[in-house]
Amino acid sequence: MTSTAKFHANSDAGELPARLRPADIRAPKMAGRPAGPFEIPADIGKGPSMRDALVTGLLVIYPTLATVVAIVAGLFLASINGT
Repeated sequence: MTSTAKFHANSDAGELPARLRPADIRAPKMAGRPAGPFEIPADIGKGPSMRDALVTGLLVIYPTLATVVAIVAGLFLASINGT
């Protein structure tokens, strides 16, 4: 199915005000707004907490433990099969 709308080239595009800034200029920071999910918060003075250490430990230990359990289960099942 084709569209019946016609598209016209805008010859006045060069007359529009430029809204982009050069890539080498940093954007000004907005004061008074909370940091977004990918921005560094203003209060970076506090160190890691116990919660951070536990979560990091869990992220490291769980895959290792799951791998060992999978290997042991595979060896156990292979020995039951008789191979």
